[in-house]
Amino acid sequence: MPLVAHTDLPTFQRLREEGEEVVDAERAKHQDIREMHIGLLNMMPDAALEATERQFFRLVGACNQIVQFHIHPFTIDGLKRSPEAQAHIDKYYEPFAKIRADGLDALIISGANVTRESLPEEEFWLPLTEVFSWARENVASVLCSCLATHAVIQYRYGIARTRLPAKRWGVFPHKVIDRSHPLVAEINTRFDVPHSRYNEIFQGDMERHGLKILAASATAGVHLAVSEDGFRTVFFQGHPEYDDISLLKEYKREVMRFFRAETDEYPPFPENYFNAEAQALFHGYERHVRTVRVTGQALAAFPEQAVLAHLDNTWRDTAKAVFNNWLGKVYQLTNQDRRLPFMAGVDPNNPLGL
Repeated sequence: MPLVAHTDLPTFQRLREEGEEVVDAERAKHQDIREMHIGLLNMMPDAALEATERQFFRLVGACNQIVQFHIHPFTIDGLKRSPEAQAHIDKYYEPFAKIRADGLDALIISGANVTRESLPEEEFWLPLTEVFSWARENVASVLCSCLATHAVIQYRYGIARTRLPAKRWGVFPHKVIDRSHPLVAEINTRFDVPHSRYNEIFQGDMERHGLKILAASATAGVHLAVSEDGFRTVFFQGHPEYDDISLLKEYKREVMRFFRAETDEYPPFPENYFNAEAQALFHGYERHVRTVRVTGQALAAFPEQAVLAHLDNTWRDTAKAVFNNWLGKVYQLTNQDRRLPFMAGVDPNNPLGL
């Protein structure tokens, strides 16, 4: 299933170089295959902006329905941007007004960094809720990732997330809870998912408001849930889109924060992520960082390259399968006019007929 490079977004070329199937717009015009238009509301900070594009583009492009995917990245007000990131957005992203006018078959909403104690106090809160409210009425299904899950659940159901005693950080085993739901059809009943968050919405709170839990972890909590209608909103509390190096990049960032004395605590390892060899390398680097922080000597390079061979990705296949199931159902249910959410005869309150 090819992605269509309908703009000059650099992510398309990066994905081609990685071996992903990407066709140009002219070739796509001559293929007698239905198009699907997927929105990506990218709220991630500057350092992760383009990486987030690639991660979600990969998952969409890996689906095996017979369809051409046009992905439409956009963002919202209330997110501070560097001049470089803003230039990227201005050149390659679409305004929400155009997205709203043209319509979408499905929408993905990424996570975001927060700066306030309460989500409704964030500058992006009102723009985000405006997007979600529109999508809820006009798009077949909205998939929310991590922070977006917390924000949308608070907005729709009034459930405020709870601060955890420590950061939920690492790769955790999960189990499918409802094996009959189409979103988890034909996936492993046990699988891994990365998590990286300080807050959680608990399973009991979700269930009390009618959300359906599809996959959860005994240690990391709910990963996958859907709205009470079974499909219109899909909630990820983890990060199945992560690359194998995503947690490594986060660990490096936290180590550098300690070196610059922005925090007094050296970061722990993400759980279940670094093997014994990688941990040994990083223990040695920790001793070095602690020494040069006191002595003022030059800091040696972070041993990123040395540990790459020790990193395993134990979640990608399941992530692809869930995305494949999700977009397959969107394909079956959505109207061919992307300004309309469903084809005739589909019940918006129970689109899967469960």
